[in-house]
Amino acid sequence: MGREVSASLRPAPTSAAMTELENCMESLITIFHRYADEDGDGMTLSKKEVNKLMTTELPTFLKTQNDPKAVEKIRKDLDQNGDDKVDFQEFLSLVVGLSMACEKIFMIHKLKKTKK
Repeated sequence: MGREVSASLRPAPTSAAMTELENCMESLITIFHRYADEDGDGMTLSKKEVNKLMTTELPTFLKTQNDPKAVEKIRKDLDQNGDDKVDFQEFLSLVVGLSMACEKIFMIHKLKKTKK
């Protein structure tokens, strides 16, 4: 599907009846644009915006990193097209990667609990 939205796929209107997953999706979009809008661009995150987003929104994750340059390394990895900016699709790579790692840890803890 790429970056283009099919004419048949339109965002649902925001409402109190949204599901938990729909609320999570809305939160991802809102958080991305909150930081992307800081320099007036609104469509991508600059280095400064990525740094602020990660330090503000992912402080627990960053505390577990032993590398003081973790944010810069992650930002470079996210910038898949090398334009020194992170677009929404590249931002989602971060969210997906961290979510997958967290889910693995969740499953390890869940298996440990069932063995007791």
